[in-house]
Amino acid sequence: MAELSTIARPYAEAVFASARDDQAALASWSSLLSELAELVNLDDVREALTDPRLNAEKRIELFTGLVKSPLTEAGRNFIELLIRNQRVLVLPYVAEQFEQLKNELEGTALAKITSAFPLSDEQVQQLTAGLEKRFGLKLKPAVSIDSQLIGGVRVVVGDQVLDTSVQAQLARMRDTLAA
Repeated sequence: MAELSTIARPYAEAVFASARDDQAALASWSSLLSELAELVNLDDVREALTDPRLNAEKRIELFTGLVKSPLTEAGRNFIELLIRNQRVLVLPYVAEQFEQLKNELEGTALAKITSAFPLSDEQVQQLTAGLEKRFGLKLKPAVSIDSQLIGGVRVVVGDQVLDTSVQAQLARMRDTLAA
């Protein structure tokens, strides 16, 4: 079976191509895809969308009824297309790939920053400024906390990882001593 991200790519590219030249449309699609991805990730919604007792029309009605944002005709058509093609479960991947395309267009990237302890806004700004110099991109920070890091931070920008956590340093020491 094909990777879900591979299945999602043409959908993300098509939505992006339709909105590329309009900043308002990009923002609108970004918001809508994010909301749709969150809905699909809910267990009850996922279960209902895969229920064989419901036909496509019922699934479309159910899913569009859960969307809080106002749906444009294009948005509704997109949802219908995904449900009729039995691809609605790839929405989280569509949203992720759309954001990547949008970020590339804007010359930005998402920086997933994981810290052992909560960071103040000032610390996040300083860290982001340093990372922007290193990566040569305007970064949008997304901060999370993972106490298993013991100390330090782990930063993921695209496919690049910068891990200065104590946990990573201990793992490198363990590997060096074991060699």
